[in-house]
Amino acid sequence: MDDRLYGSRDKRGQWSPHKRPAREPLFVWPAQPRKFLVWMFGFPGYLWPWNALLIGVSVVAWVYLTPATDTMREFSIGWVADILLRNAALALLVYGGLHTLLYIQRRQDTNFKYNSKWPDTDNSVFLFRSQTAENVFWTMCSGVPVWTAYEVLAWWMYSNGYTMQVDTRQHSIYFVGLLFITPAWLKLQFYMVHRLIHIGPLYHIIHKVHHNNVNPGPWSGLSMHTFEHILYFSGVLFFFLVPSHPMNVMFCLMIQALIPALGHLGFDKIVSEGGKHLDSDGYYHYLHHRYFEVNYGDTLIPFDEWFGTAHDGSQEADEAMYKRTKAKNFSRGGSKA
Repeated sequence: MDDRLYGSRDKRGQWSPHKRPAREPLFVWPAQPRKFLVWMFGFPGYLWPWNALLIGVSVVAWVYLTPATDTMREFSIGWVADILLRNAALALLVYGGLHTLLYIQRRQDTNFKYNSKWPDTDNSVFLFRSQTAENVFWTMCSGVPVWTAYEVLAWWMYSNGYTMQVDTRQHSIYFVGLLFITPAWLKLQFYMVHRLIHIGPLYHIIHKVHHNNVNPGPWSGLSMHTFEHILYFSGVLFFFLVPSHPMNVMFCLMIQALIPALGHLGFDKIVSEGGKHLDSDGYYHYLHHRYFEVNYGDTLIPFDEWFGTAHDGSQEADEAMYKRTKAKNFSRGGSKA
């Protein structure tokens, strides 16, 4: 596949797709029921491929790779370590696998890569002067433990009856409904947390670690300061407050833990040797890493459109961003020049 058929690369090496990011057919008026159903159940769409795949991963993890409920009534090193090792293995498989294919073996070179440059290997901004090494450090030494801590707390609470557990046989529609709204809930929670940590002091103390990755790769997705990990994974607390099933918690955590690898892939498409491909849908968030003050959310719930911070990669969006930045600087006492 030739990326020139799907987009263009400017003289600075930035590739952008011809198809611009646009809001999903959810918050639109007049309503578009046919488009909504195709988007909800079609391929690619809301359910397929990624959310359906993660539901499958969640089932396998809960049924086969999680200790028995009886053993989790009391905290012990044994079962906590089992979950930590399982999560570390999943992170290595997903983040490490994508990094190996696209950044070590470079299976498709820079084809569909947003930034033609590769991750920094000698930059004092990063720990060990290496972007990838820092990303792996924060992911494995902070992200995976915080993810595991939330999961361990959830299983301990379910095992002791501290949360209301749903019987899936009696309340199957409710259970499935919770699964369906989980990705949307996490988009809402992510936007609120993301706007919070872009406030001056919080940005410089916490979020700057993540934003060092101007040219992100898979490992950048979960490369965050520990306090950001605590806020980021807090979306799962919703299921501590409403009647739910452990599968709802598992699916929620799998989305938060694994989807960032795709959102920070650095490539628009993953291409196989036969020319088949999967879209990463990462361009919208890539623009946030490139420009910082745009695209705080996602196209599912169009907060950025509503609050004037959307950027679709077009020249018109560039001009609107520069005007907004200039007006913001002027209001702070700067110059219009």
